[in-house]
Order: sequence, then C-alpha cells, then structure tokens
Amino acid sequence: MGYAFDDLKGACHHDWRAYIEHDFVRQLGAGTLEAGAFRHYLKQDYLFLIHFSRAYALAAYKSRSLTDLRHAHAGLKTILDVELQLHIDFCRDWGIDEAELAALPEAKATLAYTRYVLDTGNRGDLLDLHVALAPCLVGYGEIAQWLAAQSFTVRGEANPYDAWIAMYAGDDFQAAMRDEIAWLNGRLAEVTPRRFEELATVFRDATRLEIDFWQMGLDRAD
Repeated sequence: MGYAFDDLKGACHHDWRAYIEHDFVRQLGAGTLEAGAFRHYLKQDYLFLIHFSRAYALAAYKSRSLTDLRHAHAGLKTILDVELQLHIDFCRDWGIDEAELAALPEAKATLAYTRYVLDTGNRGDLLDLHVALAPCLVGYGEIAQWLAAQSFTVRGEANPYDAWIAMYAGDDFQAAMRDEIAWLNGRLAEVTPRRFEELATVFRDATRLEIDFWQMGLDRAD
C-alpha cells in the first residue's frame, strides 16, 4: 500500500492536534497572548530559521536528482531572501533590532529542536530530513488555516498578532506548504510499512519538539 502525508499526521494525531491547537496558538489568534511571551518566541524563532536554512542546505547536499536539488535550493532561497528578512522586519516592529538578534543565546527548546532536525538529516536520508522539517513548514500553514476557521480568532488592527497570522495564511507560504506536501506524498507512496513506521517516529518526535517550542514561548523559558 502507498502512504501519504496525512498518514503521518494520523500516526500521531494527539500530538499533532496538541501542536496545532496549543494555548500559545489560541492566545495568539485571540490577541490575548502576553507581549513578552510573543517577543521571546520571535527572538528564538529567528535562531530557528537560521538552522532551518542549514537544514535546507543539507537537503541540497543529500539530493540525488536535479529536481530534488532545485526543491532544496528553492526552500533555502525562500528562507534566506524572504522569510528571514520578513522576520527581521517583524522583530524590529516589536522593538527587537538585528544586533540583539545576532547576540541571542539559544533556549533549550531551540537547541533540542534544531539539533534534532539536523541530526536526523545527517544520519538519515533526504526523506528523513524532510519529514523532520514538515511539522514546521506544513504545521505553520495548517495553523493559519485552523485559526482562520475559529470563532475566537480576531483579525485586523484589534489583534496585535494579525500580521503573524497573515504571513502564514498568505499565498506564498500556503503555496510552499502545498509544494512540500506534494513532494512528501510522492516519496511516501513508495515506502514499505516498516519504513513508514520509522518516518512516523521522526515526525512524532519533531511534532513533540514543536509543542515544546510553543511552550517555551508561553513560559518565556531559557
């Protein structure tokens, strides 16, 4: 039988819902999240994006076809040329300048998550790496969709976090999410049941680390 990305979500349904519907996300959508918690998350997410870029560089190195190489290059270029700059601009709006970002220490949750992704990519193959990255790339797009469907979500100037929601609900990010799902579906369709169980473990672990990342922001933990 062939597998698809939805099967990975199904294999860790409880953890996936706990990630997508985390209190950090709910408070962000409602506009009630403490500004200090959001600011702490923003700073750590900047560090995460740097390691995310490294992971896409690793994906390029591990690519065996021109198609996969171009896919990795497109992801790396989007992060370096678009998402990181947007993040820097976003941080500036919240009173965090680039010099402060450059001097930041990594929180334990940031260290755990980013090193897990890179270690998974180093010891595994290209599919292992993409599965480890999927909770972030696909998850943020799905979170934006979920928030859009909730009655408690406040949009516009009444919500100080509306720009964050709009960034991940936007056409560019949603298109990148769909592209990644299509790539994963194509590869997962060819794996054996035993291989799928290995990948489901990677996906579950990465999802649990995403939950910890939200909690880190909520608790303002170092």
